[in-house]
Amino acid sequence: MTAEQRDYNSRYTEDFLSRVAFPLGGIGAGMICLEGTGALSHVSLRGHPNVFLEPGTYAALCVKGEPNAARILEGPVQDWKKFGMPGAGNGGHGGKPLGLCRCTVSTFEARFPFATVDLSDPALPLDIRLTGWSPFVPGQADPSSLPVAGLEYRFTNPTNTPVEAIFSFNSQNFMATSAGGAGVLNTKNGFVLWQPEHEERPWERGAFSVTVDDAATKVNCAWFRGGWFDSHTMVWHSIQNGEVIEAGPIETGEPSPGGSLYVPFTLEAGASKTLTVRLAWHVPQTDLRTGADLESSCESDACRDTHRPWYAGTFADIEAVTAHWRDRYDALRDQSTAFADCFYDTTLPPEVVEAVAANLTILKSPTVLRQTDGRLWAFEGCHDGRGCCDGSCTHVWNYAQALPHLFPGLERSLRETEFGDSQDDRGHQVFRTSLPIRPAQHDFHAACDGQLGGIMKIYRDWRIGGDTDWLRGLWPAVSKSLDYCIETWDPGHKGILEEPHHNTYDIEFWGPDGMCTSFYLGALKAAVLMAEALGEEVPLYGTLLEAGREVMESDLYDGEYFIQKIQWRDLRAGDPAKAMAVAPTNYSPEAQQLLELEGPKYQYGSGCLSDGVLGAWMARVCGVGETLSRDKERSHVQAVHRYNLKADLSSHANPQRPTYALGKEAGLLLGTWPKGGELSLPFVYSNEVWTGIEYQVASHLMLMGCVEEGLEIVRACRDRYDGRVRNPFDEYECGHWYARAMSSYGLLQGLTGIRYDAVERVLHIAPNVEGDFRSFLCTATGFGTVGVRDGKPFVEIRSGEIPYAQIRYSPRVGS
Repeated sequence: MTAEQRDYNSRYTEDFLSRVAFPLGGIGAGMICLEGTGALSHVSLRGHPNVFLEPGTYAALCVKGEPNAARILEGPVQDWKKFGMPGAGNGGHGGKPLGLCRCTVSTFEARFPFATVDLSDPALPLDIRLTGWSPFVPGQADPSSLPVAGLEYRFTNPTNTPVEAIFSFNSQNFMATSAGGAGVLNTKNGFVLWQPEHEERPWERGAFSVTVDDAATKVNCAWFRGGWFDSHTMVWHSIQNGEVIEAGPIETGEPSPGGSLYVPFTLEAGASKTLTVRLAWHVPQTDLRTGADLESSCESDACRDTHRPWYAGTFADIEAVTAHWRDRYDALRDQSTAFADCFYDTTLPPEVVEAVAANLTILKSPTVLRQTDGRLWAFEGCHDGRGCCDGSCTHVWNYAQALPHLFPGLERSLRETEFGDSQDDRGHQVFRTSLPIRPAQHDFHAACDGQLGGIMKIYRDWRIGGDTDWLRGLWPAVSKSLDYCIETWDPGHKGILEEPHHNTYDIEFWGPDGMCTSFYLGALKAAVLMAEALGEEVPLYGTLLEAGREVMESDLYDGEYFIQKIQWRDLRAGDPAKAMAVAPTNYSPEAQQLLELEGPKYQYGSGCLSDGVLGAWMARVCGVGETLSRDKERSHVQAVHRYNLKADLSSHANPQRPTYALGKEAGLLLGTWPKGGELSLPFVYSNEVWTGIEYQVASHLMLMGCVEEGLEIVRACRDRYDGRVRNPFDEYECGHWYARAMSSYGLLQGLTGIRYDAVERVLHIAPNVEGDFRSFLCTATGFGTVGVRDGKPFVEIRSGEIPYAQIRYSPRVGS
């Protein structure tokens, strides 16, 4: 650790605060970020991300009797905002409070779902701590999906004399749209920013409430109206002069530009006071609609429906949300605290704890949506102003291991959609589900890794939930799905995928390869295990499993790692230049020449692919077990660490998308060709670095006993996301808060080997760390701390129950 680095899982200070933005909100309910300075930004409440929306919303404090003792409760403005924000060329105003007097020092600490900002300034004789949070209760999806956030401002008087002060919370009406009719309304101890519905654009309706838990609260719903900077200037005058303005809603004329609330208080020497600001919002409809419509389903208004969030089917309006948040605040805080206390009560390496927790924020981001019927739907990630890559993309969400353990009901809803609305009578699955969720148009390739991975995830979700009736109900669709995969990609019944198969790199691999064949083997084994439990006969699956493993370990193993055998002649698919692809492959005349020399574009051939045995990792983390020779599987991931992890990328040329990792940064490349044979046009992302794959490889190394190699990859990743250049709580790929990064949750299993099987009621503990340890475990019915103490396994249940009948403990005896 150098002086230029911060300790993992520790406070962010000074330059490390630059990009910190911590998501607050509910699962599928929208998001507001608490920045490392205490600022509120990334306000995204209408189903879309809004990365650069930092409205004039801020808390402030005026200490009476002190000269120049008025400050907004934020730390210094980050340097990048002075020139890098949209509108910077015109002074970057837009109602943002960047130019107002603020605290001189701030520090930030995350303990998901809580974040703490400590503020200080020589002009303020108080110690100030801001804690931001939103409910996160594993196993309880509804409380964790509320459109709310809490901001707790704690003031402590360290002096020997009383301090008289006025706290205020101020916000322009950022809910207002061009539709008109917006206003600021009164509510108990606060105000509501309001935008009524437009007849032709019902999704513009929205409300945002700000309330505080103090009887002395006074509210101003009538900001000064005028041109230029009049409103914000007058609000600042009231703050710095220690004024308390009380005014009701404006009934006529131009609406109020915003609202403020004020809480005067006196703090005795040595005393503390906490003011809790409760934020809540209600946007009952969005303009989101994706996917083509089937003609048979367009006989009603369903073809015009757009997405409505879960909470809109539960709460009629903003008043209902606000009242629920007020009544349940303390209980939900206690439950969320119980989770945080348990999660951080661990002896696992701090870089791992940080990586897992940081990416749980993805569940609070606009990447994730939830319908009024409770079902989950998601993007892959988020562009600055809209979701990116829609449809709960199956091959991306393969990697995400957090949701099935923390909210297994939501994860099961993804399976029910995949094997229901998104699958046709042939067994073909679309890998991008429509929104609102409905039967899909089957007009493109299935994704082999997504569809085969779904079969392993069915097995995993059954073992996590323990509901065999659920499995039995889905089994016909599961077997039909696997039969489709066999007929489509392995028509010769060789146990390998030969026909071109679409995958997570947005291209098709031609000929058998280690990555996708490892998915095939995992799906076949999962299907065999499920069939045995249900009393079904599936002899073909077992035969293909054995045949495929033999081919994989002989023809596709080069003695060190697994490769691809490019094949394009004599396949059923025909000419690669004419085959359907996710985007036009554009076989120009020069590309036709390459086709004759090297085969289809975008393959990896003899390369060392970081995802080269991804399906084997999936099989292990899903509880399916071993599908390949352990020695060969281990050799592959060791080769990935040896060849693909670069400590310095300065000498690495990347003509693709470079900003994930570049220059002197370290990172794990998706592919390398250490023994030669690199194609002129290898698969399209081969030169890039994706955190979701870094964590997948790291946890796989750990499962293979290579703990230090895995930790080295985790450290390389988190060093890039240390707050100076990138947001530690937004690991991006094709968009912000990219779902694949939730593969980091697999690090827990990689280090500890802990897995609970609700079907057999067995708790497995097979650590890859030496000696005693403590780790978080979440099951479908409860969570707690599990580990080894004095050489013996133990379980401490913190919430609910973990009804194990047996612990199967396998101490580490070497790698």
